[in-house]
Amino acid sequence: MPYDFLLKDINSILTCKSIGTDKGLAKIGDGVVNLTYSIAKSIFLTKVNKNNKSIRTGLKVSKKILSEALKKADMKKFSKSRADAHDLADTVEALIAYVWFCDKMTIEDMVNFLADSLSGDLYIRSEEIQNATIAFTKLLLHIKKFLPES
Repeated sequence: MPYDFLLKDINSILTCKSIGTDKGLAKIGDGVVNLTYSIAKSIFLTKVNKNNKSIRTGLKVSKKILSEALKKADMKKFSKSRADAHDLADTVEALIAYVWFCDKMTIEDMVNFLADSLSGDLYIRSEEIQNATIAFTKLLLHIKKFLPES
């Protein structure tokens, strides 16, 4: 990937914590997470819409969804110790950005993975939170194999 030079410092001390606690990766990952989820949700809502009408939506994925997904995927070792929900969400964003930078998953791969993992009535906020958490947990479990063990 043409952006390899941006990971040179991380790759020189490659640990799960060096990736998961990198603030720059988290900032980039924030955009990747919100973009991929917004497109995945739009795809899902369009597919289940009985009116055959395209639905486009864009929203920010909450720290609650991302932090719970990290816990459920048993990947808290990637975050700093005594991390709060915001720190855990940053960790998810950093991990997703890292996997994208390393060319292990494309934006399209992530969108399709999330869209295929969504279910339920996403117009009900509590149900959306639950189903988005499940989708991001599945995504984290999928990308775990691309990350360092320790």
